[in-house]
Amino acid sequence: MSMYRDRGHRGSARATVLRTVGTRERRSLLTAPRVPTVGIDIGGTKVMAGVVDADGAILEKVRTETPDKSKSPRVVEDTITELVLDLSDRHDVHAVGIGAAGWVDADRSKVLFAPHLNWRNEPLRDRLAGRLAVPVMVDNDANTAAWAEWRFGAGRGQDHLVMITLGTGIGGAILEDGAVKRGKYGVAGEFGHMQVVPGGHRCPCGNRGCWEQYSSGNALVREARELAAADSPVAYNIIERVGGRIGDITGPLITELAREGDAMCVELLQEIGQWLGVGIANLAAALDPSGFVIGGGVSAADDLLIGPARDAFRRHLTGRGYRPEATIAKAQLGPEAGMVGAADLARLVARRFRRANRRRVERYERYERAGRR
Repeated sequence: MSMYRDRGHRGSARATVLRTVGTRERRSLLTAPRVPTVGIDIGGTKVMAGVVDADGAILEKVRTETPDKSKSPRVVEDTITELVLDLSDRHDVHAVGIGAAGWVDADRSKVLFAPHLNWRNEPLRDRLAGRLAVPVMVDNDANTAAWAEWRFGAGRGQDHLVMITLGTGIGGAILEDGAVKRGKYGVAGEFGHMQVVPGGHRCPCGNRGCWEQYSSGNALVREARELAAADSPVAYNIIERVGGRIGDITGPLITELAREGDAMCVELLQEIGQWLGVGIANLAAALDPSGFVIGGGVSAADDLLIGPARDAFRRHLTGRGYRPEATIAKAQLGPEAGMVGAADLARLVARRFRRANRRRVERYERYERAGRR
């Protein structure tokens, strides 16, 4: 398993024999309210883990590729355990939070479904807690990213916040009065599958016309490749850049060319941004938040994307001109937001664990005193 730290490639490989963190001496949970925790972000291509302090600062992070045998839940659990143990050698870790790209149940214990991994009703929290001997929290990666932006990033000070993550598709999360709104079954925030064009592009979810088919990384690349495949004159620049290999056209390349002034790439980002604004206006009509935060890889286009989104939002907002407008801001924490948020949410779990442990100790002491009488 290749592993990288933020300060460079790791030299020697770690022993493959796994052991539990519980065998190591640690400070008492009862006396460490601002304990360091580990956050883990799991995607289809990489697993990133980091030790995060109570102020949201990353003390150290490591990452590795999602294993080729990721169709086996056990292999991914081994990878997570290995990363946590590696970090615990140098840091006093008291809890682990996991942000997973998938549906997580309302109890934050099972991954109901993950599109990139073979997790189906996978009891991830209990399996890992048993191996790591520390409290474990599992949540959707958009929820953990939104929590991080609300605590430490672009969403600070917002009492009703909606985060939209633009990547391959569209994810999202809702925070209200300092709490993530997960819905009755834990799967709220799947904004990308709102239908915006009846009978439109087919979506991998099985429906047609989903929002993410018009405002996402996949939508951006699809449109550029279609123009290039048609040998459109407006696509000559990007065709030349990839040497005629249309399959090499990517979202970051489109953004790069747009920044250089390529007219087609600028137009494509404007179209994606306009569809983004339409969806945000729909969400404002339903949820009426005080602010939106836009994250994910596509948000790297900055005002090439968010400027058109703001314009479209104002044009499509219900009651425009007669109601307060929510703010729209780019996320500040970048690709580490999910990891930071998972660690911070795990800290809350550690605190509850600490309080429960304190109550158990107090009950035991009362029983002991009663037995001596």
